[in-house]
Parts: sequence; structure tokens; C-alpha cells
Amino acid sequence: MIIEVRVKPNSKKEYVKKLGENRFEVGVNSPPIEGRANKRLIELLSDFFDVPKGNIRILRGEKSRDKVVEVRV
Repeated sequence: MIIEVRVKPNSKKEYVKKLGENRFEVGVNSPPIEGRANKRLIELLSDFFDVPKGNIRILRGEKSRDKVVEVRV
């Protein structure tokens, strides 16, 4: 499944919020430095969808808040 994700780095609270059918907003407490926010994003999505971290891949937006992510279930 391909989803669109809006990431909020340095968030006080970590969360995954569904905005639409394939749109999500994710708050991560990690800063957007050296890929730490992306790593935490993958961990949170892994828990949310109950899939291994290896089944989640950022397709587009590696250095952007708006990302396109593939989740293999």
C-alpha cells in the first residue's frame, strides 16, 4: 500500500493520525538531522500497521516533511 505522510519532527507527543484513506500525519520526537526523524517515522508506522520495519520504505520526500511511503502488509 502506498500512503502520503506529513511528518512533524520535534513533536512533544508522538502520534500517528489518519487524515484520509491514504493520508496520515505523524508526530515524531526526533529532530530532522542525519535521518533520525525518518528512522523514528518508520518505527512508528511499523507499530501502527503491525508490520516489520523492513516492510516500510520511503519512496519520495526523504528530506521533506511530505513523504510518500510504501507499506507492505
